[in-house]
Amino acid sequence: MTISLLYTYFRSACSARVRIALNLKEIDYEPHFVNLLNGDQSSEEYSKKNPQKLVPTLEIDGHTFSQSMAILEYLEETRPEYPLLPKDPAKRAEIRGLAYSIVADIQPVQNLRVLNYVGDDKKVEWGKHWITVGFEGIEKSLEKTAGKYCFGDEITLMDVCLAPQLYNAKRFGVDMSRFPIITRIDEELSHIEAFKAAHWQSQPDCPASLK
Repeated sequence: MTISLLYTYFRSACSARVRIALNLKEIDYEPHFVNLLNGDQSSEEYSKKNPQKLVPTLEIDGHTFSQSMAILEYLEETRPEYPLLPKDPAKRAEIRGLAYSIVADIQPVQNLRVLNYVGDDKKVEWGKHWITVGFEGIEKSLEKTAGKYCFGDEITLMDVCLAPQLYNAKRFGVDMSRFPIITRIDEELSHIEAFKAAHWQSQPDCPASLK
């Protein structure tokens, strides 16, 4: 069997979602590191794989996929072991809805190309503001849905999306004391091997100075 290839960057929240899901579903993969700061994503070779010049990109089953949520949906549909979504359509929609509040609303405005446009003097304030605004809504939603994790006591797609966003929250200095449920869930997830192995500081391409 051909091993899957994941094109990833250590501090990319989008890449981390896919790393977590691959780990949870016990899918072996080989990481290929794309240094966003060095502009590897714009190289001719990588642009052929991903014309959007973003990470992650996953080569699996003879296909090449981009965009983390499309990848996660493919893994969910083709590898039902360790499901990240329940069978009930309404519950699936509810979980997807909260997950998309991260992947479509909060996280995109912290992409490297957005932060570069905002500028060094404003990017920390920018990131902190939009994460805080987004977390306010998520915290309210979790008051109704959370158990041990975001939706009861089983890990779901929402947990896979939430954990990497906490990396950015800490990086931008968000006051997490305002979000006790999110903080508690993040602590629970941090002890799970699939999440620990996917953490940005556990990646081989993470500089030693940041570990």
